[in-house]
Amino acid sequence: MSKFTDLPISKEVLHSISKMGYEKPTEVQEKTIPVVAEGNDIIAQAQTGTGKTAAFGIPLIDKVDTKFRKIQALVLVPTRELAIQVAKELKDIGKTKKVFVLSVYGGKSIQHQINFLRKGNDVVVVGTPGRVKDLINRGHLRLNNVKYFVLDEADRMLDMGFIEDIEYIMSKLPENKQTLLFSATMPNEIRRLAEEFLDENYKTVKIAPEQVTVERIKQVAYRTDNKNKFNTFVDVLQKTMGKKSIVFTQTKAMADEVAQRLREEGFNADAIHGDYSQAKRERVLKNFRTGRLDILVATDVAARGLDIKGVETVYNYDLPQDVESYVHRIGRTGRAGKEGLAVSFFTPSEDMQFQRILKTTKANIQLENLSNKPLNKPQRKPRRRFARR
Repeated sequence: MSKFTDLPISKEVLHSISKMGYEKPTEVQEKTIPVVAEGNDIIAQAQTGTGKTAAFGIPLIDKVDTKFRKIQALVLVPTRELAIQVAKELKDIGKTKKVFVLSVYGGKSIQHQINFLRKGNDVVVVGTPGRVKDLINRGHLRLNNVKYFVLDEADRMLDMGFIEDIEYIMSKLPENKQTLLFSATMPNEIRRLAEEFLDENYKTVKIAPEQVTVERIKQVAYRTDNKNKFNTFVDVLQKTMGKKSIVFTQTKAMADEVAQRLREEGFNADAIHGDYSQAKRERVLKNFRTGRLDILVATDVAARGLDIKGVETVYNYDLPQDVESYVHRIGRTGRAGKEGLAVSFFTPSEDMQFQRILKTTKANIQLENLSNKPLNKPQRKPRRRFARR
């Protein structure tokens, strides 16, 4: 692995990232920074937690001209939390260079953000699609000087229904700009966006998903009938719950339902998802981080990108739709050299899903079959028989 000094980074930015405690570049930083520095459009497949903010942030801060007090870079992110998080990191990277960074998102006074834009100091804007679109339509966010555009966590934005807002915002950007697209997965909609809005000679960077150190994570799965699922979950929770536990559900409605039923059972639990106000999301997260809340019930979309340390146990109340999400979920525990526990629950109708997780992760998952039905394993297709001539 190279050092930051081996990469095309200015002394000013090197000084800032050294103050931030950055020592060696991660894989995505090592592969992305030189490509972005050369001025190429890029589509990068990288998970949360791989250092991708600095991967686009370092060359972005290097490229903007602080003497030209116009908005030169726009970074779109899916959530308010991520807007705050990314803006802070970009400010830290640009501290020596004195780069002005503004975050804009819903749940906060739009007039306050308009007042900042009117001052005309900001050269980098980080925002959520809804608020960015609103500010454009009101005539306060002018994008005609934008030279660099970043779409972060693109697949997550699709999940949240932002595709039309994204296309609208991208249509308002100057044609002559550099576009950086980051996504954990690459569904067809993301590829279509790349083909439509990126330069035809765009570069691709792909970082393999983080390998979870399974030696430190004990994985258990309970196969149960639908009618017994919640009671089974509560029984297991009483025996295995750590000081901090995250419960993953497939939908917002299920997150609310599970949190409510857990409170009725006497557990200190609360839910978080995209339908909650900014104030409530921040309150729930603060309570969980400080230990006032024992159990956080969340959807994948709400949990991605959140910095939560010290999680001892992860519960998949619903199995995720894809294996990458399973790896991401259980990777919340067993960190910093500590032991972790990941417990999953599934019904007979989800046998195929469970088998895919087993096959792809090659994990040693301890199975407890509480259903009286036999486990349905994928059947091999019968070989075609050919008649002898």
